[in-house]
Amino acid sequence: MNVLIINAGSSSLKYQLMDPETGAVSAKGLCERIYIDGRLTHNANGKKIVKDIPMPTHSEAIQAVLAILVDPVDGVIKSTDEIDAVGHRVLHGGMEFFDSCIINDDVIAAIEKCIPLGPLHNPANLMGIRACQAVMPNTPQVAVFDTAFHQTMPAKAYMYALPYEYYENDKVRRYGFHGTSHKYVTKRAIELMGRKDIKLVNCHLGNGSSLSAVKDGKCQDTSMGLTPLAGVPMGTRSGDIDPAVVQFVMNKYGMSADECLNMLNKKSGVLALSGVSSDFRDIENGAEEGNENCALALDKFAYEVRKYIGSYAAALGGLDCLVFTAGVGENSASMRARICEGLEFLGVKLDPEKNNTRGKEAIISADDSKVTVWVIPTNEELMIAQDTAALVNAAK
Repeated sequence: MNVLIINAGSSSLKYQLMDPETGAVSAKGLCERIYIDGRLTHNANGKKIVKDIPMPTHSEAIQAVLAILVDPVDGVIKSTDEIDAVGHRVLHGGMEFFDSCIINDDVIAAIEKCIPLGPLHNPANLMGIRACQAVMPNTPQVAVFDTAFHQTMPAKAYMYALPYEYYENDKVRRYGFHGTSHKYVTKRAIELMGRKDIKLVNCHLGNGSSLSAVKDGKCQDTSMGLTPLAGVPMGTRSGDIDPAVVQFVMNKYGMSADECLNMLNKKSGVLALSGVSSDFRDIENGAEEGNENCALALDKFAYEVRKYIGSYAAALGGLDCLVFTAGVGENSASMRARICEGLEFLGVKLDPEKNNTRGKEAIISADDSKVTVWVIPTNEELMIAQDTAALVNAAK
């Protein structure tokens, strides 16, 4: 089975053609500069191809993708009929979607309804869906939502202590993000542990970071909120702060609300603390060279992640398994060690030799650790492909 995975941004479109059973990727690429001029970068058959192609809208971008997939020289399939389904990544499903679903008019209307919650991403996701429908009208399309995995949270976890009308009228609450990644590593952890009845904390750590508390395969809490700004400090995002900081900064520096939000989203986090970079590799290098601000940024990040792990262990009533994933989680042995230092009281004990691993599935806890600590590389595209295949096959 071939599933085409689409991740549409406002002026870009990422794609992969994947076999959901094996995870084999036959082609992948990126359309960028949509609405400006258009450029396609395509990787297949061990070759990288870059083409300048006019892309006045997402429809032309999709057409360019399909054309190169069936190209006699650079393509990987003979006809678009060999594409069995299309899986679309959609940022925000609000309270409408608890799982992935086959796209129809009602689903599109519900995604539109969620635009106020995802004003930057949902319109772009819809453009990708409509573009695929236009050029592939008979191919099943599936929406996979970044928020869906977290919809099993109880009200005590997702409600904010604000006047109730904001929730009732505007659906202001915790939603959480990176749900496709959290779903994938949860599924994989359950397979690796050999049982579903586990208390699990997932640490998706990268330029954007979030944690989730999972019990029996279902999310109980997560660190991001109404938006991806909440939680631990990130590459350029502040994470949790006293909300009154916003008023203080706006009043003192004459900022508008949008300017302040831009500062919190794009000029804060470890970039602000280090004064060097939003890339953890650069910050680690700076710390090694004696930069105290870089050392502080690393300490702050590890401290906040450690606090979330501890609070989620309390919320779950214990901890069986701790998972590290995403760019920093998968590749930084030093950051994993920083985070786990001080969690011995929970039964977390790393094996320094096992922890010396990058980007591959491995147990990194000591043999006598009460909590099993894993590195599980995330694969959001595979999760999208598997969800898409399961729904399409079930509908046959």
